[in-house]
Amino acid sequence: MGKQKFYVVWAGREPGVYDNWSDCEEQILNFPGARYKGFSSAAEAAAAFREGEGSTEDLGSFLIAAADHRESIPHTPAYMSNPDIDKDAWAVDASCQGNPGIMEYKGVEVATGRVIFRMGPFAQGTNNIGEFLAIVHALAEMRRRNDWHNIYSDSKTAMAWIRNRQVKTQLKPTKENARLFELMGRALVWIRSNSWPVKIMKWQTDLWGEIPADFGRK
Repeated sequence: MGKQKFYVVWAGREPGVYDNWSDCEEQILNFPGARYKGFSSAAEAAAAFREGEGSTEDLGSFLIAAADHRESIPHTPAYMSNPDIDKDAWAVDASCQGNPGIMEYKGVEVATGRVIFRMGPFAQGTNNIGEFLAIVHALAEMRRRNDWHNIYSDSKTAMAWIRNRQVKTQLKPTKENARLFELMGRALVWIRSNSWPVKIMKWQTDLWGEIPADFGRK
């Protein structure tokens, strides 16, 4: 009988560490852009998973390619007069034209509306996936800068995915959205390998109006 192997799935239906090939194969079979590797011990596999195929900052280094994108707004936002809003926070949002459809997301400074990052468009995405990636992108960017802020999102679903460190999407992987699924896999590796000293808070749209990162396409 051969020695047991352990498998790390970095990009697949459910990234993680598996103690048998059958379970690993379920995550990668017919999954575009799947990335996985076998290891001889559970400890070695766990360490490799935590390191995110080389670095726990892997997601950040991939996403922050867009971090130099900057936009500014010509006026002071109306919500700045509301004492209940954390003005030092960042806000994130996504836009998806269709379901699935063309998706993009961004993060902005609440105090100024200045765009910190903007990613997309991605083919065959969903709004929930965009909202999830936007939160993870904000966290990765804050860790890169070592400059932490609370985060506002108007998506209860994305906040639950972050809280549970698990994505529950009905979207199926295709050739067209392979990059998006790869990104989701890397995002899961990142949030399972990192912690953050900030709150992810619900933007109260009914009371405060549209979230500062809104794309204005409703």
